[in-house]
Amino acid sequence: MKGYAKPLNRLIAELSKLPGIGGKTAQRLAFHILSMSDEEARGIADAIVDAKENMHYCSVCGNLTDQDPCDICSDASRDKTTICVVENPRDVSAMERVKEYHGLYHVLNGAISPMDGIGPDDINLRSLIVRLQENDEIKEVILATNPNIEGEATAMYIARLVKPAGIKVSRIAHGLPVGGDLEYADEETLYRAMEGRREL
Repeated sequence: MKGYAKPLNRLIAELSKLPGIGGKTAQRLAFHILSMSDEEARGIADAIVDAKENMHYCSVCGNLTDQDPCDICSDASRDKTTICVVENPRDVSAMERVKEYHGLYHVLNGAISPMDGIGPDDINLRSLIVRLQENDEIKEVILATNPNIEGEATAMYIARLVKPAGIKVSRIAHGLPVGGDLEYADEETLYRAMEGRREL
């Protein structure tokens, strides 16, 4: 941006790399950060560095965590007979807000999208199949991928892989808007979607 010093230009440029942050919003955020106390600004910077250094994927389910296995996988009170398959860690958080699902999760960290060159080997799918093969307790796989083209393709692909093993495969109901993301749905919508899931 013309008229700004290099450090401010750099801050604006870095902030505009964040999703949903355009040039004007990045500019507002940069000026807000500059108006903060040194301690507050360092707190934000330290939180970013801490999260980047200490967060990793759970070796069991693929969720983001600071310990391995994650809190959900290591919780003995969870229902070990169901696995809810979601696209990303934000979806786990959305499902947990409902407080109605007490099983385990599997985070794909993506969805099959041939148009974008993303196939089954590019998402965390192989470890799901291994989990199902190694664990006789699992009776149902709930597919909670997003209700868009990629999510539907991913759900159908997983269903075709899992059903021959004799495990029940269900899909959350479409109480969610087509083209929407789980992370933006309210608790009631997610609750109805889980209640109305159907077998594939």
